[in-house]
Amino acid sequence: MELIWFEDYLALAETLNFSRAAELRHVTQPAFSRRIRALEGWVGAALFTRTTHGVALTPAGEHFHDQAEVLTRALHQLRRDTLEVSDRHVRPLSIAATHALSFTFFPKWVRRNDRVLALGNLNLISDSMQACEQMMLRGDAQFLLCHHHKNMSSRIYSRQFKSIVVGADTLLPLSAPAANGVARWRLHRGDPVKYLAYSAQSGLGRIVAAQWGAKDRPFALETVFTSHLAATLLSMARAGDGVAWLPRTLAEEDISAGLLVEAGNVEFQIPIEIRLFRSVARQSKAVEAIWSAFERA
Repeated sequence: MELIWFEDYLALAETLNFSRAAELRHVTQPAFSRRIRALEGWVGAALFTRTTHGVALTPAGEHFHDQAEVLTRALHQLRRDTLEVSDRHVRPLSIAATHALSFTFFPKWVRRNDRVLALGNLNLISDSMQACEQMMLRGDAQFLLCHHHKNMSSRIYSRQFKSIVVGADTLLPLSAPAANGVARWRLHRGDPVKYLAYSAQSGLGRIVAAQWGAKDRPFALETVFTSHLAATLLSMARAGDGVAWLPRTLAEEDISAGLLVEAGNVEFQIPIEIRLFRSVARQSKAVEAIWSAFERA
């Protein structure tokens, strides 16, 4: 049995698509499929069903899932801890953070916590929510900094991880102003409003979808552009291409300058938390010291 088989399995269980999973694992699809078959051969049971309509976990595959995550993360942690004890390998502690927080919240937050910087070398990894989740599940990062809303879904919202609230923000529906100063695109019943949407990789996209799913919203939207980067959607909204739900902390300068205005009533705002996540399992002394410092802060 090889550890990469577990990592392959987790990628396929996440995407339920051989092509996307192989791309995430940086391997060709035929080679990826062979490794999945090798894992199933080692287990002695089929973990996935393959049909013309897609891929699904079998009952055995569902049962295999939680422990595969735990074991994969534990093995990576064991290797890191052993190397630290042997003094052969000193690596920085990694914080995976979504793009929007990496550019806005993170620099000020860390500077306010000087004790944290004094405890060790922190490495910031900026990526989409989906990629950050995968890093945490693999054990490639010790911490995850992300936006959180009680209605959104995530694989890290489980008993294997714990979190603390480190900040707050608000998602605002924003549009460029028309000549009279009101929103060029305003949320209302009737004709669809041009919508600048987040992709499925985005945590902010999950929050917007959870709060204003197609069945619940009292307005109509027509998606004209999609990106997992809030900064890209901000630029498109500023140019007048549609409405986007953007973090206030990201858009506040454009709002103050009158380049963006709210496209709906206060009821369309979405209050969100900023949370720091970590594994519940005992970590190295450095990780535990940094976590304690964040908790005190």
